[in-house]
Amino acid sequence: MDKNVIICDDLKSELQGFMQGLSYDKLFVLTDENTKRYCYPVVRDILGLGSDASLVTIQAGDTHKNLESLSQIWAFLSDNGATRHSVLLNIGGGMVTDIGGFAGATFKRGIRTVNLPTTLMASVDAAVGGKTGINFNGLKNEVGAFYQPLCVFIDCNFLKTLDRENILSGYAEMMKHALISSMERYASVFLYDIDTMNFGYLNRLVEQSVAVKEEIVLQDPKEQGIRKALNFGHTVGHAYESLSFKKQAPLLHGHAVAAGLVSELYLSYKLCGFPMGKLSQVVAYIKEYYSPFVFDCNDYETLYQLMTHDKKNEGNHINFTLLANIGDIRINQTVEKEKILESLDFYRESFGV
Repeated sequence: MDKNVIICDDLKSELQGFMQGLSYDKLFVLTDENTKRYCYPVVRDILGLGSDASLVTIQAGDTHKNLESLSQIWAFLSDNGATRHSVLLNIGGGMVTDIGGFAGATFKRGIRTVNLPTTLMASVDAAVGGKTGINFNGLKNEVGAFYQPLCVFIDCNFLKTLDRENILSGYAEMMKHALISSMERYASVFLYDIDTMNFGYLNRLVEQSVAVKEEIVLQDPKEQGIRKALNFGHTVGHAYESLSFKKQAPLLHGHAVAAGLVSELYLSYKLCGFPMGKLSQVVAYIKEYYSPFVFDCNDYETLYQLMTHDKKNEGNHINFTLLANIGDIRINQTVEKEKILESLDFYRESFGV
C-alpha cells in the first residue's frame, strides 16, 4: 500500500509523529458539525491544539458540499493568515474530505492537506485517491480537481460511532472494490455479516479495499484509463442519488452506489457476459442489507438525462465501466438508451418497487 495511506494501530503516535516531521507555519482544521462534536476533541488532544482559533466548521451533509461552504472555508483561511506553507487537516466523512481537498487544491493555488476520515465511506473511497470537489448546478461532484493529500490516516475506532446506514454506505464501495478485484476479495466481502459488525475483521477488509483503490490510482492518477474501473456502479448510482435529491428524499451515497451496482451488473450480464449466478448472489446480498430505492417509469427520462452529465462520457455516448467477470474490467463501454432503461427495470423488478 502507498505510504501516504496509514491504517492506524495507534493514531496518537502515528499522527503526532507525522505532524512533528512536517514543516508548516499554521495548521488549520476542517470539520462538519458532527465531527466537531465527536471527533475533533480526540484530535485536538492528540495534537495539543490549545484553542479553536484554527478550526473551521461547515454544515453536515452532502447537500452542503457546495460553493457556499467552499467560500466559507476560503474566507476562513484568508482571514486567518493561511499561506502556501500552511496545512489543512480534514476531519470527517467524504463530504468533508472532498470539499476540504478542493479548498486545499485551490487556495493560493494549493496548500497541503491531510485527511482523517471518520466514516467507512471516506476511509475506503472519498479520502483516498486525490479526487476532490463540490456538487454544482444540481450535479454530483461537477466541479473539482485531482489533488493528492499528503497523508490519509485511517482509524477504524472512529467507525464505532457510526450508525448502521452509514456503515452500509461505505460498505457499498467495498463491494465495488471486491467486484473489480479478485475472487478472493469478492468472497471475503460478500460473506461478511454486516449485522454482527466484527470491527477487527472489518479493519482487515478496509485495508484490502484501500489497497485495491491505491493500486489502480497509482497506475492512472488522472483517470485516463484503468482508473475508470473505480466508477463501476456509479454511472447509474449517481443518477439514482441525484434523483433522490430532486425527490427531497436524499439517499446516502453508498446506498445509491449499491443500487447502481445492481443495474450495472445487469448491463454487464447483457453486454459482457457477466455470470448470472454471481449477479444473483450480489443482488441477494444487497437485498438483504439495503432498503430499496423507490422510483417508477415516470422517472426514467430524468435518470437518463442525469447520466448524460457523467464526466466519463465522450460526445453523446454514455460511457460505462462494466465487468465480464469478477476482476475482468471493461472500461469505455457505450450503452444504448434502451439497454440502460432495461437496467432500471431490472433493479425495480429485483427489489419489487
